[in-house]
Amino acid sequence: MKNKFSGYIILFTSVLFIAWMFSCSGRPEGTHAPVSGKREVNMEVPGELIRIKMPAENSQFRTGDNIKVVIESAGGNTGVDSVVISYDGAVAGVLKSGQWEFTIPARLTGYTGKKALKVTAFSNRRSQSAVRFLMILSDKKPVRYGFKTVHTYPHDAEAFTQGLFYHDGRLYEGTGQEAGSSLREVELETGRVIRQINLDPSLFGEGITLYKDRIYQVTWQNKVGFVYERATFNLINKIYYQTQGWGLTTVGDRIAMSDGSNIIYFYEPELFTVESRIEVYDNEKAVDQLNELEYINGEIWANIWMTDLIARIDPITGKVNSYIDLSMIFPDSKRIEVNADVLNGIAYDESGNRIFVTGKRWPKLYEIRVVE
Repeated sequence: MKNKFSGYIILFTSVLFIAWMFSCSGRPEGTHAPVSGKREVNMEVPGELIRIKMPAENSQFRTGDNIKVVIESAGGNTGVDSVVISYDGAVAGVLKSGQWEFTIPARLTGYTGKKALKVTAFSNRRSQSAVRFLMILSDKKPVRYGFKTVHTYPHDAEAFTQGLFYHDGRLYEGTGQEAGSSLREVELETGRVIRQINLDPSLFGEGITLYKDRIYQVTWQNKVGFVYERATFNLINKIYYQTQGWGLTTVGDRIAMSDGSNIIYFYEPELFTVESRIEVYDNEKAVDQLNELEYINGEIWANIWMTDLIARIDPITGKVNSYIDLSMIFPDSKRIEVNADVLNGIAYDESGNRIFVTGKRWPKLYEIRVVE
């Protein structure tokens, strides 16, 4: 009897507890909890403090312009203590309450590209930011130069040229295409291939450059490149990057790389990490599809893919200083595929002050002189 009675007590207590839970739920009779089980939360967002009145979004300016910034209070807010003006990631100035105009000085606008203008207002313990993007074009209209052919040399008509440089009496060439990519040492006068190593058939070879007796070679879409010992072509290291690989050249103690856009990235060679970049513009537009690169007398020369133009670029500001028009050097009628076999390949003999150019599957390499 003792065990049976104890069981009744436990059962009765459990029923009372369940009834108490339902009665204390605080839910009116006939209402049900939301299916999701989530409570509605009041997420009231504080109002704006300020707005950028001018310049407008995507306004265009030129390098060296002063840029006037006008800010206005938003929603009748008058308690703003200060506003910090930032341009291209750096603080340009600070405004105090009531002073709502600021001029970004010309010394800060010397670089082409898309730049962020950010204003941040502070009021008591609140802050609020507004951002506008501005386009900085070059203040200089590039001159278009012609050329004169000084000499021609034989070139492998099967070589889909992607990269080229000259060193110590030899040409070094990187070729592309899946199952056809290579690194070559070439005799200038005869076009004879002295040494060649082939990339894995799955890789599409792109630009090459020389840095401290090491040859760097990138690939198109695989985001991997290779470092070779120049004297032996032995593989020393692999490098990795986050964009496409197109052209390479050495600028001082850094390696510049294009990716088919209007951006040129500057890498620290040992770890191959990006240190800086420039955005290339002329006086009207972004100059994209930058391909093979060569550093010549303080400028980066870049083939513009699908054209017979070379852009001569200021490596500091991103401005296009001039163009070289090579449209008559190898006529379309002689090319195997007009849209594929384009100008691509620039090499510079610094000691002899000679410039060499060629193209994809061109039978000749040309030594040229720019006609200004």
